[in-house]
Order: sequence, then structure tokens, then C-alpha cells
Amino acid sequence: MSLSLYDASIAVYLQMLKNLSHFLDKAQTYAAEQHVELSTFTEASLGHGMANFARQIQLASDGAKSGAARLAGVEAPSMPDTETTFPELKERIAKTIAFVESVERKQVDGQEARAIVLTFPGRTMEFTGQTFLLTFSMPNFIFHVTTAYAILRSQGVPLGKMDFLAGGQMPQTA
Repeated sequence: MSLSLYDASIAVYLQMLKNLSHFLDKAQTYAAEQHVELSTFTEASLGHGMANFARQIQLASDGAKSGAARLAGVEAPSMPDTETTFPELKERIAKTIAFVESVERKQVDGQEARAIVLTFPGRTMEFTGQTFLLTFSMPNFIFHVTTAYAILRSQGVPLGKMDFLAGGQMPQTA
């Protein structure tokens, strides 16, 4: 059995974005039960110099949509990073999921050798589609999802390993 580029990218982006949305659901439930303002979570970070929770969601969204777009050879939708509330963050995740779902298998599979060039101030990085996914895009995306998870955990939200791995597949509980 071979693993396609689509299966290793689009499927993972989608599952983890759904898990990220699940984290927000659990945080909202916890905040209501514990009488905690949701802004406590959106503004929280893991330490000096680290982006806050809201920014981690934006960065995870950017990672998924730009990763999918680059692999498919299409333009990623612009999202201005203005979200500060849970409803806005949930909407951002939903828009990202909708875009990633719009990427078709035929656009990604077979693009392992596609040249992908990223230009940063003072640096250019060159990849093939496969090395871009495996050494840059997916690690960056997972970093921001993990950091969002860790921020909520540090604030007392009762997230566990299965929330991280399969939260988007778990039934909602009241």
C-alpha cells in the first residue's frame, strides 16, 4: 500500500483542523462551568515571546490553507488575522476547512516533485512538494495546533490525548 501526497497532507490538515475546533468547544464548555471569561484563553500564551492562543489558531489556519494551496498549485484565500473571539476563531477554522476540502486529490497527487519556493526576508527556501510537506508545512502546522492545545491545557481546560488525536471525530457531550 502506498501513501499518496493527498492522504499525507489534505487528510491530516482536515483532521487536525476539526480537532482544533473541538478544543474550542471544550474550552467554551469549561469556561461556562468555571465562570471563566473566554478572553482569558484567547489572550493566554505559554510564555514570554510566544504568540497567544488566538494567534496560534490563525497560524495553524495559515499553515493548513497555504500548505494545501502550494501542494495543489492554487492561491490560498486571504484571511486578515483579525479574530479575537471564540466565534471568530471558530469561523476562521470553518473557512479553512472549507478551503482545504475544496482541494481535489487530482490537484495534489503526483506533485511530489513540484518546485515550491518560499521567500522570507533575507532567506529563500526551496523544496519539492514532498519535502515541503514533510519537512516544513506539516511540522509547522502541527506545532501551532500543539501549542494551541498546550495553552488551553495550561489554563485548566480538560483536554486529553484523545482530544488531540481524534477530537474532531468525538461526539459532542452536553
